[in-house]
Amino acid sequence: MTALLASVRSADEAFDAAHAGAELIDLKEPRAGALGGVATGDIARIVVALRARYPVRPISATIGDWPNHALDEITGCVLEVAAAGVDYVKVGISPGAGAEQCLRHLASLPAAVVPVLLSDDGVDRALAALAAQLGFVGIVFDTAGKNGRTLFDCVDVQTLAACIADARARGTMSAVAGSLGWRDLDTIRLLAPDIAGFRGALCDERDGRSGTLDPRRVERWARALHGETVAV
Repeated sequence: MTALLASVRSADEAFDAAHAGAELIDLKEPRAGALGGVATGDIARIVVALRARYPVRPISATIGDWPNHALDEITGCVLEVAAAGVDYVKVGISPGAGAEQCLRHLASLPAAVVPVLLSDDGVDRALAALAAQLGFVGIVFDTAGKNGRTLFDCVDVQTLAACIADARARGTMSAVAGSLGWRDLDTIRLLAPDIAGFRGALCDERDGRSGTLDPRRVERWARALHGETVAV
């Protein structure tokens, strides 16, 4: 079964998503970029409030969009977000220069980092294999561009399936995200990642990912990922 990760920007959205069936709550500010970060003070407050009602619901948070070479800034953000009490800290990795070094650096930090492999130009299988080898608890395959193209428009699905299989063989969770919608449901089910992450698909379609989360959409996606037939 694939679990639903809902990206939320506020405590109200976090409660709505959790109540509607999202198995993982991801704190992100979509108006600040692909991995736009929520202020760490807000993260800490949301974590406390959410855990009071949902004590075992995993919570992740992004650190903002940084280039691979900005290791000092990335380190500071990772440690600050981790100290706010989340279970996982998500960090974007762009393919190319500095990607391997950044992954190795992240693996050395005293935090539960989940690398987000930005795959707008295809999946870097070697980078995905390295992430699994380094012992990260999970890997996310996502896109940086939010321009109407989904992850599956950008990657070779067979290569992505091989990366997911490689990760699973090493005990590493895999997640897919990147402007995914209902037309992608069959592919998600075929790939069977551990987690599928959404933002825009959970919001009013008139406003997209910058709009307000709709708990009815969260509920439909949770049911669909669990194999139920739902009206869309």
